[in-house]
Amino acid sequence: FLVLEMAMLGLFASLDLIIFFIFWEFGLVPMYFLIRLWGGADREYASFKFMIYTMAGSLGLLLSIQVMGLATGTFDIIQLMDKWVHMEGTHLAGTGLSIELVKNVAFWAFVIAFAIKVPVWPFHTWLPDAHTQAPTAGSMILAGVLLKLGAYGFIRLVIPLFPEQANLTAGILATFGMLSVVLGGFAAFGQWDFKRLVAYSSINHMGFVVMGIAVMAYAYGRAGSFADPGVAQDAIMATNGAVFQMFNHGLSAAGMFFLVGVIYDRAHTRDLKEFGGIWTILPVYGTILIFTSMASLGLPGLNGFVSEFLVVRGSWEIFAPQLAMAMLGLLMTGAYILKAIGQTLHGQVNPRWVKLPDMTLREHLVIWPLMVLMLSLGIWPQWLLVFINDTVTKLFG
Repeated sequence: FLVLEMAMLGLFASLDLIIFFIFWEFGLVPMYFLIRLWGGADREYASFKFMIYTMAGSLGLLLSIQVMGLATGTFDIIQLMDKWVHMEGTHLAGTGLSIELVKNVAFWAFVIAFAIKVPVWPFHTWLPDAHTQAPTAGSMILAGVLLKLGAYGFIRLVIPLFPEQANLTAGILATFGMLSVVLGGFAAFGQWDFKRLVAYSSINHMGFVVMGIAVMAYAYGRAGSFADPGVAQDAIMATNGAVFQMFNHGLSAAGMFFLVGVIYDRAHTRDLKEFGGIWTILPVYGTILIFTSMASLGLPGLNGFVSEFLVVRGSWEIFAPQLAMAMLGLLMTGAYILKAIGQTLHGQVNPRWVKLPDMTLREHLVIWPLMVLMLSLGIWPQWLLVFINDTVTKLFG
């Protein structure tokens, strides 16, 4: 876990593309072994699939980074924002390839690598298997931080380094974000494995992050966009919402995976059909599960509502059709959350669980800091949004 955290912190602090890529790849190794050594019955398949998916995206990413370094003579991200974006000439020196072609290919290589990590539909199929087989702590780290590396890559690298291409494809990105919201919601509703349901919910929630990033892509690469105050305001609001949603999803998803682990440690099953009436047996667990589920749902007063509202408000004028379709995904979010709560906590009590013990002090110490943040960010989000907004505004220049 410490090696994994080191890799993630190193990636977020990197201002050099090679160092960024090293930490990007370095984070795969501990996560692979967490799943492979301490995962469930199908851990070999899940860990292999996780590694192959991510490595496949990383291959194009590495080649593109090398080409960018060859073309500009630097891997410094800040310098590349000027040299790479404003590169003069028609052909890349020493290759005979047109600069426009190289930029387009590199852009899609970056997009695919980060889309796999988010994950964006249809690059999502590794995630449910990885989550289902990973140990509880591994799922918490995977949902809480690792998925955000892909979204961070879009915001930090893809849009600033490829503003023109990002602008032209912003509608496509918004559409895939919408599909992630809708199809992730439908897929989650169809699950009977509690952990797999929460895994698909991550695809649903991260779809809103992608839609917010799409608004940023549209405005960042659009000539004169900030001469229009409306576009500027929408772009900053949607990007704030995307970053805030990344943080909020990390809290609620980590909490949900932890609570799935709590009940699995006692019942040794995650089949929702096997539960029923758990609230009468584990009243504290039931209350905490409802609270965390409502935060994941986006109930006003809890953290999930604020970030999704910012994305919706910022996207409405620019991507109204995609956003309207995404509302169907919100409906399915409510459906799968209520399904999970109903199957687990309500209904007839299963006699097998009447002697299950409620949550221990150790488990309370894990979940309560997350719950405090969920509530505080729902009631007063400004204490965090002020830092996010300052950074986003600077990113737009």
